[in-house]
Amino acid sequence: MEQDESAEEGHGRRSMVESEEGTRFELTVDEVVEGYVGSLGLSQILHVLVVSFAWIFDAQSTLVTIFSDAQPPSWRCKNGFSCGQGSGSGGSSSVCGLVPGSWEWVGGDRSSTIAEWGLICDRKFLAAVPASLNFLGSLLGSALFGHLADTWLGRKRAVMVSCILTSITFFATSYSPNIYAYAFFRFATGFARSGIGISCLVLATECVGRKWRGQAGQYSFFFFTIGFLSLPLVAYPTRTNWRNLYKFLSILPLAYAILLLPWVSESPRWLLIRGRTKDALKVLKKFAKINGKDEFPENLTLANPSEPKDEEGSESGSVINQTNSNKKENLWTTKWAAKRMVLVMIAGFGVGFVYYGVQLNVENLNFNLYVSVAINAVMEIPAVFAGSFLLGFANRRLLFSMSSYMAGVSCILCIIFSSKGYSNSKDQHKFGGNWGQLIIEAIGFMCSSLAYDILYIYCVELFPTNVRNFAVSMLRQTLMLGASVAPLLVVVGRLSPSVSFIVFGVLSIVSGVLSVWIPETRNAPLYETLKQQEEMEALNHVSNGGNGGGGGHARCLEFGN
Repeated sequence: MEQDESAEEGHGRRSMVESEEGTRFELTVDEVVEGYVGSLGLSQILHVLVVSFAWIFDAQSTLVTIFSDAQPPSWRCKNGFSCGQGSGSGGSSSVCGLVPGSWEWVGGDRSSTIAEWGLICDRKFLAAVPASLNFLGSLLGSALFGHLADTWLGRKRAVMVSCILTSITFFATSYSPNIYAYAFFRFATGFARSGIGISCLVLATECVGRKWRGQAGQYSFFFFTIGFLSLPLVAYPTRTNWRNLYKFLSILPLAYAILLLPWVSESPRWLLIRGRTKDALKVLKKFAKINGKDEFPENLTLANPSEPKDEEGSESGSVINQTNSNKKENLWTTKWAAKRMVLVMIAGFGVGFVYYGVQLNVENLNFNLYVSVAINAVMEIPAVFAGSFLLGFANRRLLFSMSSYMAGVSCILCIIFSSKGYSNSKDQHKFGGNWGQLIIEAIGFMCSSLAYDILYIYCVELFPTNVRNFAVSMLRQTLMLGASVAPLLVVVGRLSPSVSFIVFGVLSIVSGVLSVWIPETRNAPLYETLKQQEEMEALNHVSNGGNGGGGGHARCLEFGN
């Protein structure tokens, strides 16, 4: 409580400002939200839900290759040909020595890209290229969308542009004539979708009180889970033609951008640092009105910590000064912020590698593919709810490290079950298989999902408004970089599942260890500028005796300095 009071007292001081228009009552965005809008009312709940809905398309565009690029489970000899064995199930190695044209996949040659373009035997590593390029596209797109969302485009328009481009690239993918065109369109889809996750997360969390920031972010991830869970339901009816899967999925993000997104308000924090104070206040008043609160003071104005006070109190002059001040601040030239960002990015690489890799690696489990994916998707639901509950009172650093450790241990334990001999059984391709391995893998995936979600929330709270979207985009870049390497390990896992599980486990544990040097952010305010955050965190550090004994927030600059 003492920490909260001192942070709030320093972060946003109520002040009376004299101007030509009279006396203005000046408050920070946090103080307006807590005092006049409500920390989490009906307006913010609706805002978070509508914004977070876009995460469904992010999940679908990311994980669709689990089905579109899956290796068909079985093959058979064509009529009139003798293949020796007659037919087979499981791996492709048994068909590598057969005469081309003497056999066929049971599900048809359009059931997946592997079946249509013969990505087996000496071409098997080509099957991993589209998924890797998709993540690399997201890596590059995150940098662009992160910058645009922090500058002239804004959070809302970044989401809209990303959704429209995702719809276009999805539809174009369905007409790919060969593996090389398909890989290019997967890269383009990854680039296009990259603006959805980072902008939606920031847009959802910047409009609620500090107490509910973690929960608002977790609700966003719940919609990612819905998108993941929807994939088996959509993929199964289209299992004979992977192109129909892409055509259907292209409709959803376009419909969202046209029908739902126009009703969403822009972030008042972004409007404020762009000098649009009146627009920011208008958004806050709109939230307050829906929440049933109309007691806004007529002379209320928003305090912008990056806005230099000119002698005449000229609003136009201060807006120009404020904009110039924001442009001068750079995350990479600010020592404490740069060091903090590097640590988050290194941890993000391991988390992204494990989180996406474990999902793509389900084909190497000794179990039916559709059932495995569905169970993994369902396991994200308890991860989201557990994260929402724990973030309300637990330290971010502890939650992230423990979930990373548990995910790593579970992946390593999967090795014990990986050689039980179910891989060629017909039961695997119905609805049976190695239940022990599936349960351990599902627990590990749930923990990696929890670590993934918490790291996003952690990053939002570690940096101020004027670089927050950029910081989240940098985290997303490293998540995607790790994810881009994962498909190659999945291909290796087809030959030796134990190798993939041990690598996933070790990287997850290493990511958890790195959190020791990342400061705690629970109950810390959201600052607006790098300068303000440095000053206030230093002040909190001094007020707690310089030893961090007053809480995690007081330690925020210990590593940075």
